[in-house]
Amino acid sequence: MGCATEMRKRLVKHGNSRALVIDKTILELLRIDDDTPLEISTDGRSLRITPVGVAEERRARLDAALDRLEADYPETLRRLAE
Repeated sequence: MGCATEMRKRLVKHGNSRALVIDKTILELLRIDDDTPLEISTDGRSLRITPVGVAEERRARLDAALDRLEADYPETLRRLAE
């Protein structure tokens, strides 16, 4: 992955709410369009916007890697757990 993009934005008024306008180049980079469902999460300090499905895909890859690790190094993991 290794590609990081930073930019500063301000919220814009949208009726009684506020909106964050995301540039077309960022939308294209993330393969997001008007119909893409987004998951919004926060840790109380920052906001994360992720296309739905990406988090599940990432978790599935992590689970598969952990399964391979457990299968390849059971004794090492057992000793580390002690």
